[in-house]
Amino acid sequence: MVTDGEYRVHQQGLVKEMFTMDSSTTLAVARKYADAVAAKDFGAVAALFTEDIVWHQPGNHRLAGAHVGGDAVNQMLGAQMAATNGTLEITPTGPTMVNGALFTIPVHFSARRDGAEMSMDGIDVFRVEDDRIAEVWLFSADQDAENAFWDAN
Repeated sequence: MVTDGEYRVHQQGLVKEMFTMDSSTTLAVARKYADAVAAKDFGAVAALFTEDIVWHQPGNHRLAGAHVGGDAVNQMLGAQMAATNGTLEITPTGPTMVNGALFTIPVHFSARRDGAEMSMDGIDVFRVEDDRIAEVWLFSADQDAENAFWDAN
């Protein structure tokens, strides 16, 4: 069990690491990620993840929540692609922004499944450790619509 004091020390170290990391490493990882997503090369995407990656999928639908570990994240991404018969598209809509170990990409994403359609903007935020993606937070412009899409029958 981690004590409150140990947690605060860990968090302080993490915050220091996030803002003192060389931004060129973060930018290189961001570019690799964006290229792999654009090519729908999910093997290359998965290769960028740390073993203990945490992926925060927003909402209150069947795929939402914190997915911990590469296997869990890959299962969730695979479920998205299977549910949409591969129609899920993610397109950057602006420049990648980097701050230490963090980068963000404004995106537009769309998909079709079972007669339902989804098309909206979002912001994807990533935390890099060494040269791998360690954590991901997604933000959707219309979370209610995304929830309805993933839970549509």
